[in-house]
Amino acid sequence: MPPRRPANDRGCDDVHMEPWAAGPSGVVTLPSGRSVRGRGLRRGPVDAADAPDFGVYLTARLHQESWRSRWIAWPDFRLPREPTSALSALREAYDRSATERVEIACGGGTGRTGTALAILARYDGVPADEAVAWVRAVYRRNAVETPWQRRFVREAQLPL
Repeated sequence: MPPRRPANDRGCDDVHMEPWAAGPSGVVTLPSGRSVRGRGLRRGPVDAADAPDFGVYLTARLHQESWRSRWIAWPDFRLPREPTSALSALREAYDRSATERVEIACGGGTGRTGTALAILARYDGVPADEAVAWVRAVYRRNAVETPWQRRFVREAQLPL
């Protein structure tokens, strides 16, 4: 079992000190070596040993977990209702992925999650016009499902 550090600021259970290990289903290793897990929420809950330190949840309705998380209002097959807030939450996820176990999840784990992972790839230096192909190669071949999701990945003005 990995070493633990004190409870987080939401008063939740202890969090992991190490990022995801290579191999678990849905874990994507960004070009820099950071790792992030993509997951479909409909597959059911994760057990405590497999829980992330931080999650970003992309759903139409509010979604909360017992660990630190951010919710992005993002209807299925569409774009985030507040793109600037979504990009800020994804930047936080990217920054945390350097030292924490981070997951990105939506209902099925494909369209919205793939779009978010492609944005993380852009934060990691993957060129905007290559990010969708990159995430399809390393995560799921049908990730980033709609033309407007692909355009969002390509045209998003990423905050620093």
